[in-house]
Amino acid sequence: MEAGFEGAGAIVTGAGSGIGRLIAEKLSQRGAKVAVWDIDGPAAAETVKEIRDIGGEAGAFKVDCADFKSVLRAAGPTMSFLGHLNILVNNAGVVAGKRFADLKEREIERVFSVNSLSLFWTNKAFLGELEKSRRAVTVTVASAAGLIGSARLTAYSASKFAAVGFTSSLRNELKKEGSHVRTLLVCPFYISTGMFEGVRTKIPELLPILRPEKVADEIVKAIRLGRQRLILPPFAALAGFAANCPPPLADRLENVFGINSCMDDFTGRKKADE
Repeated sequence: MEAGFEGAGAIVTGAGSGIGRLIAEKLSQRGAKVAVWDIDGPAAAETVKEIRDIGGEAGAFKVDCADFKSVLRAAGPTMSFLGHLNILVNNAGVVAGKRFADLKEREIERVFSVNSLSLFWTNKAFLGELEKSRRAVTVTVASAAGLIGSARLTAYSASKFAAVGFTSSLRNELKKEGSHVRTLLVCPFYISTGMFEGVRTKIPELLPILRPEKVADEIVKAIRLGRQRLILPPFAALAGFAANCPPPLADRLENVFGINSCMDDFTGRKKADE
């Protein structure tokens, strides 16, 4: 077992598959006891089985992070399992990659509920538990789409802008109040999980489609090093600069880097990816 998180208690939402599963496994490999949260109970159980097969300690919890009542119902059993909490990884997310005109009301509401409101619910439920631990961090897995808008991502991008704003405000509030709880904001470019199947990049040398394993490694490393922001790849940090340029210049920069054509061939998964 690798060193890094011996004795730590961790919650990872959306850990039934994709990046969430990898983060949960890597935290466990480094000594953490992990509560695996997912709306898909069997998927959460499969993640736990994989963790236990490699000698880790984990428990599965079926939770809809978009529903505050579901979060609260799971909070007690989760803390009973963990004993204490050091790491809260808010990873659950959904995408609706459609033209704005084609988005249905329920799709918009679900994207915001999972990608934005869930951050309020989990932190409401567990910030007090994090305060009890000497070393504690709440992690928001947002997106580079939370730094700059993109065609066919109106709901997703807006929800990730909200996630970025929430984490920034929470970080400032915690610092102002003298809290030792850290925040970590993660903004990756597109990742080659099924969630963004069909996405393309115009300049892969600068803005590659990211490998899930690499992203999970970088997130766990950032938690261990106490970082407050992680943008992947680093070049994507320029997205925030471009977004704040005058619109004519921003439009030119976005065209150069193909920001608005990435979703042209998007297909995604056949069922909701959370």
